[in-house]
Amino acid sequence: MDTLETRELRYFVAVAEELHFGRAAERLGMAQPPLSRAIQQLERRLGVSLLKRNRRGVSLTGAGEMLLHEGRAALDATTAAARRTRRAGGSDRPGGPRNRLVLAVKAGASHELLHKLLDAYAAEPDAAEIEVLPSGTCEQGEMLRDGRADVALMHAPFNSLAGFDSEELMTEGQIVILPAGHPLSAHRALSLADVSDIPDLPLARWAHNGTYPPGPGPEINDQTQLAQLIALGRTAAVFPDSARAWLWAEHTAVPLTDAPPVVTHIAWPAHSRSLALAGLIRTATRL
Repeated sequence: MDTLETRELRYFVAVAEELHFGRAAERLGMAQPPLSRAIQQLERRLGVSLLKRNRRGVSLTGAGEMLLHEGRAALDATTAAARRTRRAGGSDRPGGPRNRLVLAVKAGASHELLHKLLDAYAAEPDAAEIEVLPSGTCEQGEMLRDGRADVALMHAPFNSLAGFDSEELMTEGQIVILPAGHPLSAHRALSLADVSDIPDLPLARWAHNGTYPPGPGPEINDQTQLAQLIALGRTAAVFPDSARAWLWAEHTAVPLTDAPPVVTHIAWPAHSRSLALAGLIRTATRL
């Protein structure tokens, strides 16, 4: 049988991520024996072993790794369908408009472009309401996949556009944001090598998929936290040139001569049939 139930996928993904039946059962809010039976039944129906069980614990087979990857995507798709359906019917926000789009943006990036897009689209006949949803550095793709957002401004090479339709909107250089008064802030330009290992000013670290890259710099959760730490002389950060829009008086922006260009795209799920979204894309490509 080729059909899988959402419940089965949810059970298997929990076990595959925890690699422990007890923890997975606790996470799912159920007892362990029925969870074990459900996974065994799933293996019998598919005709493959998904898990290796031994005294040391549980590990995934090749087939199990495949189902984990595909199962996550399938669960994201069902979650996205439910969220977008509720949004289309207005049930996610009682009293709010039914014709509404959620636009995910990286906080502080493409500020001027975002202003132009929102103003131009608002002037269109029958324009939907746009809810702007700020996100972390690489969260926009996940928001599109699980339905928290309908459309996103994404930035190559930092964001992956795989699996989405997209249109290129803008290309810009990169800058390093330094505390005003730091010796490097007096330079007219710097290289990536100049800023990659500043002894007294380590680069800030943003989480990607819940994990922070290694390094001595502070772990950053949001733009306001970053801005304050830069102003206090505790860190520096590399951003697209458009981030100049949110700089404080205590900051200095210096161009990076050898940083790759940042290309801003408007991206959306490839299967979307939203007329409101199509109108927003048309507006964006005319800017």
